[in-house]
Amino acid sequence: MKRESPAFPRNRDPILAVLRETLPPAGLVLEIAAGSGQHAVAFATAFPGCTWQPTDRDDGALASIAAWATEGPPNLRPPLRLDAAEEEWPVDRVDAIVAINVLHASPWETTPGLMAGAARRLAPGAPLVVYGAWRRHGTAEPSNLAFDEDLRGRDPRFGIRDVDEVIAVATAAGLRWERLVEMPANNRTLVFRAGAAAR
Repeated sequence: MKRESPAFPRNRDPILAVLRETLPPAGLVLEIAAGSGQHAVAFATAFPGCTWQPTDRDDGALASIAAWATEGPPNLRPPLRLDAAEEEWPVDRVDAIVAINVLHASPWETTPGLMAGAARRLAPGAPLVVYGAWRRHGTAEPSNLAFDEDLRGRDPRFGIRDVDEVIAVATAAGLRWERLVEMPANNRTLVFRAGAAAR
């Protein structure tokens, strides 16, 4: 039942570097759309003071996460079913949210759903960390444009989102834009915070 993400070995360490600068030393971290579950195991291991809660909406992903979690540390919880586009989430309060390769591989409704859900559930000043491929000011690198075309071929509702649009949606939901981190392979990490107070 285990799935393996081909991107995991490439992006694990760059994402981990951003998380080390951003996540609190302790608390509940919610991972949205944890996919194969490989990131959840790696990051729970790297943050032993945090409780890592992976989620997904896909049955196959949930099974894969559960299978990988058997090799994970004790602070890694079994996966929960969660669709970020929906108003109801299976958690009420969290200390950080991490979303890796989510927004471009889901319908647009997932973006405002994630931002609104994060704003309601993050502790004051807590981070939302979103990693993926992005457009900036309406443009993207050739590799990302090709990736966008591939995504839309799989599902016309998918596609690379524009950073400016995502920031606007997040701000409207009550999140505070903090920074953009350039990542390998033309990817980027966006960091938001709940409310106005910095942690």
